Amino acid sequence: MTAYYKFIKREQQDDGVSVAYYQPTKHAQGAWNEHEQHMAPATGLLTAELKGYAPQAGTRIARISLDILGLIPLDDFTITTRCIRPGKTIELVEAVMSSRGRDAIIARAWRLMTQDTSPIAGLEDQKAKHKPDNLPVWDDMKGWPGGFIESVRLVAEPDRRPGKGMVWITNDMEMIEGEPTDDMVHLLGMVDTANGVVPRLGLGLSKLEWMFPNTDLQIHMHRIPQGCWLGIEAVQQYGDDGIGLTSAVLHDVQGPFGRSEQILTIRPMPR
Repeated sequence: MTAYYKFIKREQQDDGVSVAYYQPTKHAQGAWNEHEQHMAPATGLLTAELKGYAPQAGTRIARISLDILGLIPLDDFTITTRCIRPGKTIELVEAVMSSRGRDAIIARAWRLMTQDTSPIAGLEDQKAKHKPDNLPVWDDMKGWPGGFIESVRLVAEPDRRPGKGMVWITNDMEMIEGEPTDDMVHLLGMVDTANGVVPRLGLGLSKLEWMFPNTDLQIHMHRIPQGCWLGIEAVQQYGDDGIGLTSAVLHDVQGPFGRSEQILTIRPMPR
């Protein structure tokens, strides 16, 4: 098994701020540009840093909000993590990925108090029609370049189409070389692919006349995800003024566990 990132070192400051140093491997390579990182594994690594920062018993991450400030270089970087809203039942933690002298991603996570609410639990999102083991391999996404896309395996519901559908995705990679990968880190490290599994303009970077990168990723979870397969029940919509939206219900093999949203900037492909 190989990994998306290599850990270099960590510096713990007197004020509680943690600065971790990492090096990306070729498997973290993005699809839009060969010299950038894919947002998916970057999300997984930021999730690991947020989850591991000064954890409090009786709380868990319920939402992660990531803003992409520009191209994410395929180069050494740091992640600086700190608490910006401390609390015993509600806490906000921030992790900033920086490379080549600038910030690339700002991630913030709300940690909320957990307690037994099973007597009133209820969901409106429905379970997927099929388990991933019962679906055919879906290789259409392999039309996208980059080391990250090469690292994943996908299957799809037969009614998947441009703009809407259900795809399952997994990989056999560690997030950090030599360290076991938590299920939540593993699964959230693939959520960003929601923007590429039902594109309205078809698949394959070389065939596209329009590009639709996302400038953010919002993930809300009503329970902790488990397992190695991520189900993405996605809808992609384009407005008429250059802005679009990819929305998804997120599943593991037990059922839906949350939702994601990505705002898109739609523009002609450079020639």
